[in-house]
Amino acid sequence: MLIAGFPSGAWGTNCYLVAPAAGEECVIIDPGHRAAPGVEETIARHRLKPTAVILTHGHIDHVASVIPVCGAHDVPAWIHPEDRFMLADPEKALGATIGQPLLGELTVGEPDDLRELTDGGSLSLAGLEFTVAHAPGHTRGSVTFSTPERADVPPVLFSGDLLFAGSIGRTDLPGGDAREILRSLARVCLPLDDATVVLSGHGPQTTIGRERVDNPFLRELAAGRGPDGDATPRRGL
Repeated sequence: MLIAGFPSGAWGTNCYLVAPAAGEECVIIDPGHRAAPGVEETIARHRLKPTAVILTHGHIDHVASVIPVCGAHDVPAWIHPEDRFMLADPEKALGATIGQPLLGELTVGEPDDLRELTDGGSLSLAGLEFTVAHAPGHTRGSVTFSTPERADVPPVLFSGDLLFAGSIGRTDLPGGDAREILRSLARVCLPLDDATVVLSGHGPQTTIGRERVDNPFLRELAAGRGPDGDATPRRGL
């Protein structure tokens, strides 16, 4: 399996292109602010053909390039229904103005073909299987995407802004909930095998095993201490 990722835009958001191999169809995950040039460069470098865009949540740093990317390749996008409103009204999702100079770079709205994700659903795209897990807390409609172990790669979790290397997503924006994100971590992340590779919305890759040891939030949950603490914001919007 080929996974090509790069950070983009004002918030350094990770965008991923996933394919069975070079020269084949691919899925694009979270084409955010200023991601379109990197998407096109990655497509050309690996000779890929996009078939879909899938979104971990609706914050502008993860969705700002959805319309140009979907339009350029005539592909659908998928988002959880509770975050759909953010595509057309990104400032409402943040509770504050983004800033006119930045907004001037954005094409706000929904792509022509927008579909909704469901918890526990399976997406068969580009010859790959992605399992969707609703993981609210960072936003109400946050999800993760996971792929099963294959001969050439361990299982992979595309965690969005749920789980980072050493930290978790912020919960102080509209729709965020500190207790809810801890419940999502316990339900979605703790049952995963330690070998699962975590590719998050910001920062470096990690593994579930490493986070069980080094991440203070996951460590507390793994020790049986329930979701009653505060989720301190670290990365992303």
